[in-house]
Amino acid sequence: MKVANMMHLMTLAALSGCATAGNPDPLEQVNRKTFAFNQKLDDVVLKPVAKGYQKVVPGTVRQSVRNFYANPRDLLSAISSFLQGRQIDGASDLMRFATNSTIGVLGLFDVATPLGFEKHNEDLGQALGYWGMGSGAYIVWPIFGPSSLRDTTTLVSNLVVTPQALVSDNSLYYSLTALQITNARSDQLTTSEILDDISIDQYLFVRDAYLRYRESLVHNGNLPADPDFE
Repeated sequence: MKVANMMHLMTLAALSGCATAGNPDPLEQVNRKTFAFNQKLDDVVLKPVAKGYQKVVPGTVRQSVRNFYANPRDLLSAISSFLQGRQIDGASDLMRFATNSTIGVLGLFDVATPLGFEKHNEDLGQALGYWGMGSGAYIVWPIFGPSSLRDTTTLVSNLVVTPQALVSDNSLYYSLTALQITNARSDQLTTSEILDDISIDQYLFVRDAYLRYRESLVHNGNLPADPDFE
């Protein structure tokens, strides 16, 4: 139920029309408004909270929090790798998930990497891209930020497997969600400050960087000369 609203938004985006060649952003007018909303929310709430959090929470603790929330995504990475015919990578991520979920105490500690189980960071959007699905329309979701029609599947799948999705108590759910957002935002403080200092159209910069980055992931770093963002 907690991902129902996101699924509804995804359906609306699909009905709004896909990107045409040379125009990956047919929803730009709406996206810019959402981008501005996200920027304001970040300036007023997320960034100040993240700065305070970073000052009082030790780096080792933040790393464990990061590991905890990233752990279920290794399972999704394994599934994505298997869908792309990369059985060795999939097996490695599956072993990462099993090892860190048990020996690593629910993923708080990364004991899999020293044991040789490499992390691959695959996702459903990459698997769909591997099988020929274009990125579709660029979408800026409220709070979640940049995505595309194809990569919204990654967003939804991540929400389904996030640790708080397993709890029934609403107060605990929202507390875990707030911790996840705050910890993730604290990791991006330096990057966002650099972006704030650049006198450019930040919307276009983020959009183009995101689309290029995602296509790079789909093609394993070997981008075609003229990427097609359809």
